[in-house]
Amino acid sequence: MNADTDANAVPTPASEGFVMGKDGMAALVDVLVRRGFTVIGPTARDGAIVLAELRSADELPYGWGVELEAGRYRLRERSDGAAFANAAGPQSWKSFLHPARVREWSADRVEGELVFTADRTAPPRYAFLGVRPCDLRAIMIQDRVLTGGAYRDPGYEGRRGGALLIVAECTEPGATCFCVSMGTGPAAGPGYDLAMTEVVDAQGHRFWIRSGSEEGAGILAELPARPADPRTPEKARADVTAAAARMGRTMPEADLRELMAGTLDAPRWDDVAGRCLTCGNCTMVCPTCFCTTTEDVTDLTGDHAERWRLWDSCFDLDFSRLHGGPVRASARSRYRQWMTHKLGTWFDQFGSSGCVGCGRCIVWCPVGIDITEEAAALHDWTRSGVTAAEPKEE
Repeated sequence: MNADTDANAVPTPASEGFVMGKDGMAALVDVLVRRGFTVIGPTARDGAIVLAELRSADELPYGWGVELEAGRYRLRERSDGAAFANAAGPQSWKSFLHPARVREWSADRVEGELVFTADRTAPPRYAFLGVRPCDLRAIMIQDRVLTGGAYRDPGYEGRRGGALLIVAECTEPGATCFCVSMGTGPAAGPGYDLAMTEVVDAQGHRFWIRSGSEEGAGILAELPARPADPRTPEKARADVTAAAARMGRTMPEADLRELMAGTLDAPRWDDVAGRCLTCGNCTMVCPTCFCTTTEDVTDLTGDHAERWRLWDSCFDLDFSRLHGGPVRASARSRYRQWMTHKLGTWFDQFGSSGCVGCGRCIVWCPVGIDITEEAAALHDWTRSGVTAAEPKEE
């Protein structure tokens, strides 16, 4: 669905919808491929649930769950055969909509003249199968960042404009999930083309599926689905509600924007700086971080050159380098920049938080730094009555 037409979606009322079995999931992938989509979805590979191109629904991670903790990720087998009862993996859909490496242009020396050619490679038409509600919100946030202002990213627009979003509501939160605190799940919010909730009980393994756009309704009409019986939507909604009560993490009940602005001199920043490796893992796995840099390369002849756009991170010492050196030379200042932007000043730029509560930054931090723990420590400091210290030199 085009990011600019989300408001024109035609959502199916929650009391309606359809039910399909595992054969319906197989048919869904077949229909998407037949319609010319490149289907991207979760699959179990290399010890993780990763996002990859799917040729068949058989590649979905049926029977696999995950165990998550700060700095820890493990696959585990499930006895119920569920496909989507697992929390967010190391990748997000950002990897496809805002890739880590994109060629911007190339230049060739032709008869003594430089000829520049912009890269106009047509993007695939993606169908994202199994988007978590938190990741759906992350896509909406990146839409605002990369296409919602005066300066629009045409590459992102091209990839996003043809993307079909199929959401899988969350019924099995991980130990590091906190989407409820951020208002991003576990139920699907607006912006999807199709939404489904997986139900496994004594009545069998099935999916409650609803359309959220005209294109989604057209695809749904081609599936072997029957009108929903009263039991399945009731069970699906109950499972999602139960998931909301089983979040592994929570943010403190505070205005996070005000909390970040009021704790710039808190001693907690020294504590976290003593643990942070400034590796940038948290920014790489974050579904909303968007910073990039550019790199120019040439061949050995010097007659051909290319400019590439690459993901960058505010944890990189050179990210803030100006004439004379980096602005943020200390680990303390770089971690503080990331967290205060994500939870605070993102509101000033884009009108929302930059955090969706997926928990990836906690899981994939090699030393297990927990953003919810850090926010709670800052909140406790504000309530302790300690007078703010003088600003430290960075």
